Amino acid sequence: MKSKPTNQREAAKRAALNALKRARRAAEAAGVPLSEWEGEFLGSVEGRVTTYGRAFGDPEKGPAGAALSTLQGVKLKEIVAKAKGKPRSQGLRRTPFKKK
Repeated sequence: MKSKPTNQREAAKRAALNALKRARRAAEAAGVPLSEWEGEFLGSVEGRVTTYGRAFGDPEKGPAGAALSTLQGVKLKEIVAKAKGKPRSQGLRRTPFKKK
């Protein structure tokens, strides 16, 4: 039986590090080359999470107990989707008004 983590920050840190490692391994296993920026992003975020426990300093950029900011989480999901061969999500796009 797994023991509960005593600290939510430590649990968030472990979850973020595991997600970053899974993303990198998924890209390598699928043979999908990551761009130079994506590789640098994964490495720098992993370094900041390891050193500071979270990868962002501004509390307005993400939840208080999270290790990754909201936009870092979105980019991580895009890298995982790229590794799985799924098309990049377009997110929220503005659509022009259509005449009826």
